Amino acid sequence: MNPLLDTSGLPRFSKIKLSQIESTIDALLDENRQQLKTLLQQLKENQQYSWQSLIEPLAEMDNRLSRAWSPVSHLNSVKNSDELRKAHDACLPKLSEYSTEQMQNEDLYQAYLKLQQSPEFESYTRGQKKTIENALLKFKLNGVALDEKQKAEFKSIKQKLSGLKSKYEQNLLDATEAWMIQIEDKSILGGLPDYALAMAKQAAKNKKMKGWLFTLEMPSYISVMTYADDRELRRDMYTAYSTRASDQGPNKGEYDNSQIMEDILSSRQQMAEIIGFNNYAELSIADKMAETTDEVLGFLNALVEKSLPVAKKEFKELQQFAKDTDGLDDFSAWDVAYYSEKLKQQNYGLSEEELKPYFPADKVINGLFEIVKRLYDINIQQCKGIDVWHPDVQFFEIRDKDNNLLGQFYLDLYAREKKRGGAWMDECIVRKKTADALQIPVAYLTCNLTPPVGKDPALLTHNEVTTLFHEFGHGLHHMLTQVDEYYVAGINGVEWDAVELPSQFMENWCWQKEGLDLISGHYQTGESLPDDLFEKLNKAKNFQSAMMMVRQLEFSLFDFRLHMEFSSKDFQGIQALLDEVRDQVAVIKPPAFNRFQHGFSHIFAGGYEAGYYSYKWAEVLSADAFSKFEQEGIFNRETGKNFLENILQKGGSEKAMDLFKKFMGRAPKVDALLKHSGLAYD
Repeated sequence: MNPLLDTSGLPRFSKIKLSQIESTIDALLDENRQQLKTLLQQLKENQQYSWQSLIEPLAEMDNRLSRAWSPVSHLNSVKNSDELRKAHDACLPKLSEYSTEQMQNEDLYQAYLKLQQSPEFESYTRGQKKTIENALLKFKLNGVALDEKQKAEFKSIKQKLSGLKSKYEQNLLDATEAWMIQIEDKSILGGLPDYALAMAKQAAKNKKMKGWLFTLEMPSYISVMTYADDRELRRDMYTAYSTRASDQGPNKGEYDNSQIMEDILSSRQQMAEIIGFNNYAELSIADKMAETTDEVLGFLNALVEKSLPVAKKEFKELQQFAKDTDGLDDFSAWDVAYYSEKLKQQNYGLSEEELKPYFPADKVINGLFEIVKRLYDINIQQCKGIDVWHPDVQFFEIRDKDNNLLGQFYLDLYAREKKRGGAWMDECIVRKKTADALQIPVAYLTCNLTPPVGKDPALLTHNEVTTLFHEFGHGLHHMLTQVDEYYVAGINGVEWDAVELPSQFMENWCWQKEGLDLISGHYQTGESLPDDLFEKLNKAKNFQSAMMMVRQLEFSLFDFRLHMEFSSKDFQGIQALLDEVRDQVAVIKPPAFNRFQHGFSHIFAGGYEAGYYSYKWAEVLSADAFSKFEQEGIFNRETGKNFLENILQKGGSEKAMDLFKKFMGRAPKVDALLKHSGLAYD
């Protein structure tokens, strides 16, 4: 049987034939179109509009398509190849066309309206009602009310966008892999810790090269920027990284995203205008928690006002430290991480290098599982013999106290070639319940952490530990859902500016003594993180937190204003707007050749367009939610049960604000975020 059509179990990655991908997706799309046509015809004839006669068949069609496409899309991100990329990209416009076609189908729209207007609607579950309400909004945002010419134009733009976003991501992946630096003179590598040298030595050996090899993969890049004494090496690495996929730097023009960004923004603006919005930012927030563009800008600018004065002080201290230490008068962007690490060591006696031995990956993972067991009364066990795409990938299942299977997940931790950068959680299988069966949710959890070197286990930085916790929070949201309705189960139907709440919430346990005791254990002695190191870590928690805050606000304001102002007569260009935002909020002014935007895949290819602010928006929610645990105990079972039942299990079946209020008993406040960030609050 074609493995992409087999929905009897988990994806059979090793059996997928690349030559089958496009024809399989074509066949599924044709089949779904015919089924939809038949379904709507039957409904018109018998006028029996119900959940069972409309939504369940639609969910089954979408589920079948998703189950086929999910492993293909995932493999394209974690095991990229020219042949896979070609097959993947050939399907994108077809999938986009099909999706838009559905959302512009007037007969389908009317069927949903009849459901909402039926006497049975009031007896529907909250999840069923939310499914119908979300769909009706989605119809409008996809132009169901347009005339045929406008519908065709809208569909064409969405297809074009799908290809552009994929090309942007591929350019970034290719550009990241196109640059590397081989060093044979060890004297150039002063300051680099042993693990970084061993990792670079191993990378060189893998390519049959002499000496040490450094790449733009995150573990390699970060180690050089943080520890390398050689300023020229840091500058070279920074230049290559900050100019990826652009018209600048060592590979300038080779994988240039400049025109692609313009085309993406232009297409989004056209989409917004066709369905009656002034700009894409207005369209973006139509289905989010935030109600107006002014509300978003006001929220971000209020945080700027609180954090910028503190950030300026922090940066001035850093510059002075570099001058006092090394007589540095021309402090530059490639000096920030290096001197920040040294200043942190001076102020707190703490180094990431000192922490790493206490965070072997297996210990961190087992500790993470113990934390969620204490919070939510769930058990996580590894399963062997599962078909995976790389030997490093592990597979786990989650069960409740009565041994009922709740969810499963793949864990792909380490950076490697042909794997997209960053960290993410994605859906493999979505929970869906019918009269006949329950489909268990399955997640992909993907990171690019420091891999094992030599005979030692993978040793993680504390920052990498928090990244793992973050993605696992997303995973729990997807896997612990008890919502039976496919379209609002897990993260489906959750407002985008609330989707980061469970992920950022999980990070808090990486800073608590009781949490750290569970996730730390020296890889040689097994000793938990000593009290003196914990004290240092805790004191250093808010080191440069205002600088980090304004950096995220810079990204958020740039993204939101870019999608608001792209078509205005005053718009001077992407770089000009970024420069303007930096003049307003940034304390670190990068060199003119910096092309951050060319690698900002979150907003150009990753679904965060005019929505990057959601990280800060959700951080307010997560910090506020965690304050309840701080008051009642970070492993308080009742508080954990409350969060599980009101946030994690409810998915998108209710509005995020309503669920938050059920958990906290009130609306969110910004106080906790400012307190956690070490910023004064009046």
